[in-house]
Amino acid sequence: MAPHHIAVLGGGLTGLSSAYHLSHRFPNALITLVERSPRVGGWAESERVSLKDPKDGSEASILIEGGPRTLRPTAKSVLELVTRLDLLDDLILVPRTSPSAKNKYFHMPGQRGLLAVPSSFKGLVGSPLGACLTRAVAKEAMAFSNRDDLKDESFDSFLCRRFTAEFAEKVGSALVHGIFAADSRKLSVRAAFPVLWEAEEYGWGSVVRGFIRGRREEDVEESYYISNPVQKAMEETAVFSFRDGMDTVARATEHHLLKLKNITILKGADVKSLGVNPKDKSIEITTTSPELPELRPTHVVSTLPLPALHRVLTPTSNLPHLTTNPYSTVTVYNLIFRTDTPTPIHPAGFGYLIPRPPGGYEQPQANKEGILGCVFDSCALSAQDVMPGPTKYTKMTVMAGGPYQNRPPALDTVLQALARHLDWPKVYEPVYTRVRENRDCIPVPAPGHLERVAELRAALKEGEWRGRMEVVGAGVGGVSVGDCVEAGRWVGEGWGPSTPQLEDDECDDE
Repeated sequence: MAPHHIAVLGGGLTGLSSAYHLSHRFPNALITLVERSPRVGGWAESERVSLKDPKDGSEASILIEGGPRTLRPTAKSVLELVTRLDLLDDLILVPRTSPSAKNKYFHMPGQRGLLAVPSSFKGLVGSPLGACLTRAVAKEAMAFSNRDDLKDESFDSFLCRRFTAEFAEKVGSALVHGIFAADSRKLSVRAAFPVLWEAEEYGWGSVVRGFIRGRREEDVEESYYISNPVQKAMEETAVFSFRDGMDTVARATEHHLLKLKNITILKGADVKSLGVNPKDKSIEITTTSPELPELRPTHVVSTLPLPALHRVLTPTSNLPHLTTNPYSTVTVYNLIFRTDTPTPIHPAGFGYLIPRPPGGYEQPQANKEGILGCVFDSCALSAQDVMPGPTKYTKMTVMAGGPYQNRPPALDTVLQALARHLDWPKVYEPVYTRVRENRDCIPVPAPGHLERVAELRAALKEGEWRGRMEVVGAGVGGVSVGDCVEAGRWVGEGWGPSTPQLEDDECDDE
């Protein structure tokens, strides 16, 4: 039986995507989206900052991001929304030939300056990282299969087993800092980097052989609706964003949903309880909304963080494994500098990551600030900014926290660290700063995550839920924006007869 009323819990990108696709899959069903904050979009939060030029009085408009800032062209579910919501003219495209796409850096704890990540054989030979990378790849390619009966392991353990411990510490830990803001020793390789696990399988025990051999792709019919102009725009693109920031997708999706008669969006409304009535087996939800304090939907999509879902479930409706995985807390430092400094603020490139300190996170003598990395925002996304006057600005973002247990460092401490990392002759003072602690913003799937997710989904199909609730989002699947939008795209597929997805003119506003 098709649903009559669907409650979507959480108004982040997963929840918005869910509501959007459900509204087309089940156009006759009522859909109520419940979001606890006064805005939708979750961690994708963009803000414009006005800076007045002291010389001529002109005002610059600089866009800063509180969360994710770029996407890859492989995020087909997002490109589909770009097409359906007519966002092509809002795109900012970063070509593969740009410095921000080609140049990436590491900062090694305890040292001064940056190390360029080799992007060519010549760069590999001349790089201080070259020996580490060469040894790791050579060892992996020549090593026999050694997985044995492993069903999963940490990313760090995987790299140590197949490559080298040095590679795991210097490269693997830095990569995980940039994606999950987490300790690579506590992260499931199968959940976080499935392509590596699979490459080892079809490479007869070797990741390198797996990539050389290439995987035989199965014939899968893709049903994404991506217009030709959007497809063409992505052909030479390394990453993309939007002129007014990453929450452009959230705003456009909300605007579209508010035009639909069967959609209700409750903002500033928290979910108090969720469960199944033991007598009539109906789903019951209570909220803090004066408008709709009680909901009786036939189906539910929860995009809440798993611990938050655990807290609102009634005792008789509990589900397994909702509190198993930890979450990372990241403090974001948005910094804007004037460019009239004696030396450039930073080299041309995307930014840099910092590996795990040799002494570990408990006693990080070489990185007391707990900085995970830094993004050179202006290098890739200067098109977001308007600077009509003679004064020009450089924006960058520092991320700290994650596996470091110390308190967020003070701004002065961060600036002193940047002076070491970027080899400044002195500490430069920004003209604007915004510091925000994103608490529990990134779930960290621990080893065994995929098996636990399978058990969770089995529990949702059985017992009192009887397949009427789906739990999706970063805590279940991938953590990227593309993963979250993709998860929302497929909810409700097993909920009975549906209307085919709309295409071309059909996807215009009703």
